[in-house]
Amino acid sequence: MRKTSPHPLIAGAGITSLGTLASRVLGLLRDMSTAPLLGMSGGGVMDAFVVAFRIPNLFRRLFGEGALTASYVPVLAARLEEDRRRAWQVASVLLAWLAVVLTAIVLVAELVCVLAWSAAGDQPRVRLLAGLTAVMMPYMLFICLAAQVAATLQCLGHFSIPALAPTLLNLCWLAAAWWIAPWFAPDKPSQAYVLAGSILVAGVLQLAVQWPKLRQLGFRFDYHWAAARASLGEVLRSMGPMVFGLAVTQLNTLLDSVIALGLSAAPQSSQQVAWLGGEVRYPMQHGAAAAVYYGERLYEFPLGILGIAVATAIFPLLSRHAARGDRQMLAADLTLGLRLVLLLGVPASMGLVVLAGPLVRLLFERGQFTANDAIRAARMVVCYGSGVWAYCALPVVIRGYYALGDRLTPLRIGMAAVGLNLSLNLTLIWPMAETGLALATAIAAVFQLGALLAILSRRGLPVAWRTLAATALRTLLATGVMALAGWGTLGAISLGPGALADLIRVLAVLVVSLAVYAAAHAALGRHDFRILLERREHEPD
Repeated sequence: MRKTSPHPLIAGAGITSLGTLASRVLGLLRDMSTAPLLGMSGGGVMDAFVVAFRIPNLFRRLFGEGALTASYVPVLAARLEEDRRRAWQVASVLLAWLAVVLTAIVLVAELVCVLAWSAAGDQPRVRLLAGLTAVMMPYMLFICLAAQVAATLQCLGHFSIPALAPTLLNLCWLAAAWWIAPWFAPDKPSQAYVLAGSILVAGVLQLAVQWPKLRQLGFRFDYHWAAARASLGEVLRSMGPMVFGLAVTQLNTLLDSVIALGLSAAPQSSQQVAWLGGEVRYPMQHGAAAAVYYGERLYEFPLGILGIAVATAIFPLLSRHAARGDRQMLAADLTLGLRLVLLLGVPASMGLVVLAGPLVRLLFERGQFTANDAIRAARMVVCYGSGVWAYCALPVVIRGYYALGDRLTPLRIGMAAVGLNLSLNLTLIWPMAETGLALATAIAAVFQLGALLAILSRRGLPVAWRTLAATALRTLLATGVMALAGWGTLGAISLGPGALADLIRVLAVLVVSLAVYAAAHAALGRHDFRILLERREHEPD
């Protein structure tokens, strides 16, 4: 007798989304605690902290949750279909070599930080950046190993612990921001070092909590180089092209931060750029890198809950379909994933644009985070938020390419997107200051997504393009109605300034917008939300 169960994509994405939601909520709490502690434009400490944190965090996204994981999952999925012992050998060899390579990278990075510290002389911003980077670099080792353990668990169909493990970073950060830094660190640089230390502790914990579940599911460390060499070579050959394909948005945001730090005037310094002859004024003021960070933190909320969750759940499915040669099921699940991203990502993008001001004031404006800081951060949220739907769709589309064995197309398009972003960055910062950086990243993401979809449509994969187009059209129309209702609600609330007033504004706009969006979809004659309840028939075990 056949029975039905929730579609594996919906089930996996749901579990991952819940874990990510918990992590993102705690992440907002940590940022709400960090903003009054370090501020945004005051003293440039937050600028140095966020750039230092991006360096190990980029390695995590490239080698932990990005290219290495994406190249590892299809290989491990194929080995699990053939022989579980060989799968454990592949996982063991990869973990061992990853630990060795990352340790070497960390040691080299620490040496560079020491040299930079020594050469900085009387430049406190450079010394602070080098010192914070030195403290946080070992986080890269532990978090990348934790990401590989998480990918192995996901291939085994277990999503809950990998989804919840990232909450440990936010819990450690919160403990440092609430209790340790305010009481035991006398100034802002010392408080930044306390936060950096908490990040390192969190990396160790994220690896430690996942290992017992992996052992429980049968994993045994079995280092057998000869048996795993071919599979490891396959992973490494795939990884190079995948670096650009999967991490373009992160690379673009890192470029945003570096440009923001390098082309913003330091506190109490000349407003002219010395290395441009001293006749050109800086296009940005100090705090620009922190503005990039706060803007990114808000757009990452829907990206993590939706885009990364769907991509995480869909990739093992697509890889198994590819291993079996089932292009029909691969196309069906890719269509489902893209419909889900469109259905939820487009209104999420518009929601951030509508609510940018009240959200930033509600979450961050207190202590060292001033009203002017809130205005700057809100503008960043509007520009970054306009591209959220594209950020969410990109990891899903790119994983579709990888499941089909095409790693070069996302690489080429990714390199073009990075080049476009850099060109727009250096053009838009002069008239728009740091908001030009955010707008450039959004434009580059839309370009990258459009190019990838255009090429995919010519590949002959039986993706239901008409269904996708119909869902996109209904979603755009419903989102337009939702935006009008949201702006109307915001304008109708005649309350003064204050956190309570902003909380009322945010809640009222959210409730009205969600109701109007659902009603508009229903009025358009189709119930796209039924895909959230999609079930799949299968034989009973």
